[in-house]
Amino acid sequence: MKFPFILLAASLVTGVHAALVEKSVIYQQGGATLEGFHVYDYAVSGKRPAILVIHQWTGLSDYEKRRSRMLAEMGYNVFAADIYGQGIRPQVPEAGKEAGKYKGDRTLYRARLTAALDILKGDERTDPGKIAAIGYCFGGTGVLELARSGSGIAGVVSFHGALDAAPGMSAEAGKISSKVLVLHGADDPYAPAEQVAALQKEMTAAKADWQLVLYSGAVHSFTQKEAGDDNSKGAAYNASADRRSWAAMQAFFAELFK
Repeated sequence: MKFPFILLAASLVTGVHAALVEKSVIYQQGGATLEGFHVYDYAVSGKRPAILVIHQWTGLSDYEKRRSRMLAEMGYNVFAADIYGQGIRPQVPEAGKEAGKYKGDRTLYRARLTAALDILKGDERTDPGKIAAIGYCFGGTGVLELARSGSGIAGVVSFHGALDAAPGMSAEAGKISSKVLVLHGADDPYAPAEQVAALQKEMTAAKADWQLVLYSGAVHSFTQKEAGDDNSKGAAYNASADRRSWAAMQAFFAELFK
């Protein structure tokens, strides 16, 4: 084994075009025990581009695992991180408090993100020059933190994430080598126009290679069917934005990994 983790469970999921191997992964950061999710296509040989997936505010769930499988079926080596810790999977409203621990302490958040990234980097299937990260909501914030921290990965994709930088931790000029793609609901009340404008200003000042796509009629959580369909609640699924954002991510990866 080329990287330090314990396999809790493994299963082989076969399909017409893919033979997916899934593994629960135990790893450590700062004294905390974390449990991530690793999936890849057994039928793909050798090193390949790799994707880190960062969860939304209720922690690593079936939603991120489903997205990870979709990516693995596309040929990527995928690791879904656990930011909170093994067994910590809070539901609403406790999820807001748990997410707030990390949004309020970006140094800790970055440490947890980096620990997960190190697992993915260390896997024998990963092409170290072709790594990207995607994140949803809380995780969308997280991948921007990876970019701001100068992680050196090829690119990051934020799906309906909060966009604000912590005080004193904005991107520094020349430090962001990762290309940045932000996929955002135009009517998202949790990351409103002021945050969008501030991010544009920050990324431009940092001389980052960035893209921003706004989806009309979309609010927070637009990729998650679990959010329902009532925009008045501020978070709701939007099938069109979901489909278009996934296609935008795929085009972004095609450019990154060509």
